[in-house]
Amino acid sequence: MAERRAFAQKISRTVAAEVRKQISGQYSGSPQLLKNLNIVGNISHHTTVPLTEAVDPVDLEDYLITHPLAVDSGPLRDLIEFPPDDIEVVYSPRDCRTLVSAVPEESEMDPHVRDCIRSYTEDWAIVIRKYHKLGTGFNPNTLDKQKERQKGLPKQVFESDEAPDGSNYQDEQDDLKRRSMSIDDTPRGSWACSIFDLKNSLPDALLPNLLDRTPNEEIDRQNDDQRKSNRHKELFALHPSPDEEEPIERLSVPDVPKEHFGQRLLVKCLSLKFEIEIEPIFASLALYDVKEKKKISENFYFDLNSEQMKGLLRPHVPPAAITTLARSAIFSITYPSQDVFLVIKLEKVLQQGDIGECAEPYMIFKEADATKNKEKLEKLKSQAEQFCQRLGKYRMPFAWTAIHLMNIVSSAGSLERDSTEVEINTGERKGSWSERRNSSIVGRRSLERTTSGDDACNLTSFRPATLTVTNFFKQEGDRLSDEDLYKFLADMRRPSSVLRRLRPITAQLKIDISPAPENPHYCLTPELLQVKLYPDSRVRPTREILEFPARDVYVPNTTYRNLLYIYPQSLNFANRQGSARNITVKVQFMYGEDPSNAMPVS
Repeated sequence: MAERRAFAQKISRTVAAEVRKQISGQYSGSPQLLKNLNIVGNISHHTTVPLTEAVDPVDLEDYLITHPLAVDSGPLRDLIEFPPDDIEVVYSPRDCRTLVSAVPEESEMDPHVRDCIRSYTEDWAIVIRKYHKLGTGFNPNTLDKQKERQKGLPKQVFESDEAPDGSNYQDEQDDLKRRSMSIDDTPRGSWACSIFDLKNSLPDALLPNLLDRTPNEEIDRQNDDQRKSNRHKELFALHPSPDEEEPIERLSVPDVPKEHFGQRLLVKCLSLKFEIEIEPIFASLALYDVKEKKKISENFYFDLNSEQMKGLLRPHVPPAAITTLARSAIFSITYPSQDVFLVIKLEKVLQQGDIGECAEPYMIFKEADATKNKEKLEKLKSQAEQFCQRLGKYRMPFAWTAIHLMNIVSSAGSLERDSTEVEINTGERKGSWSERRNSSIVGRRSLERTTSGDDACNLTSFRPATLTVTNFFKQEGDRLSDEDLYKFLADMRRPSSVLRRLRPITAQLKIDISPAPENPHYCLTPELLQVKLYPDSRVRPTREILEFPARDVYVPNTTYRNLLYIYPQSLNFANRQGSARNITVKVQFMYGEDPSNAMPVS
């Protein structure tokens, strides 16, 4: 075997496949190992960039801070500097919707608390950026603006979009066939070269000023005028806006913060009447969300008793303030849905005996038999007067009912009349909780009309409706909790026999439901402060009912509110020996241990 020559002995016999396998094995490890990999050879002192790690982009703000600009940075210096007139701070006075501010006075107050209080009273500092719209993060092309810009634009119709007329198209084809029949008279048999077609063809229109000598400047000016004629002022804004899910930061200009309100509903309580009138009856309204199993509003208490019934409680009840005489309320619903119910609860003066025994006279005596049962009714009135004198300050649950709010709204919105009259009879329910309407007024179409989804739950555009609730459910003594109420409300939306086991109490409650006006007169906030446009303080007011949203509402707190709602849930004496009837619970704020340190909090 011949010996290898000197220059061939230094040649590596490693094939390319082995080199690729070796390199791939080195880069298949972890990123931490790749950081320690160095290139062999002349550049062995440099570290390679790992192929499995992404390189972070340069932070422009950090680069500008760490690399200050030189004095003479060239003619493009203005492109990387912020304009000196870009930012302008404007102070706008804060609007107070009430006649008197709810914020307490700043006298004798801790400095930290004083600063917190001033955040509700100081003027708004609005930062205006003059060149904000020129940035890439500003997107003015919303869907509404896009439709507004497209109004008045001429519709572009192209030849390919025009469908040929059937009759005209057929006539043209027939004419061509007739003209092609004369090709025998031509010297040559070709239709394209026939003298007949050449004689009947029309010449193209001549282009005006085609051969005139026109300077280039004049041609450019004419073209520029033609481009500007009938041109849209925002041509590039007609391009559709990018997808909202596009991963680009959008710097939208926020609105001035204001107090949050949902869709507002006005409820007016007109009258409450029973078959017999022997004692005062008190009522309250509240909104409940069955799906979320939450109470979504505070209670609104109203008094529809006659002056004779109110006279039975004068020894215990002080003269009523005008703020407690409200019979209309404005409810706010941020998340309206098909699961919202308006729950009406009735209470009476506390008396001896079980709840069922106290409600028995209202279920057996009728108004038509008042003369027949005169002696029994007089005895009941005498007993009621005694209980009012002894326990006039205390209440006990009596009856309740509920109204499926969205069924009323959808039925009222489907009518062509200015108002709707709806009768609700809870004592003769058949199947699901579908309100019985007066057929002569509403008709069968609105009986079967239902809505699905939150999009159909609009409380701002339906027609006012007058509801007549003709029956209530007797309050069961062992079912007083909200959990029991949620079960009943869930059964009202589907066929169930649970409600049939509840005993009804005949009554008649009339209420009006309508969208709340934008600026109602004689309105009180939940803190009982008068809202502006309150001409006369002696007029019966309308109460704004505070909402407890079913889900979080992400808005800044701009209104000072100092309210605390306490609702005792239950009091269990099951393990107590002996009798435990007529138990009262008193909740009181104290600023000391002495009984005289009780705070006058209502």
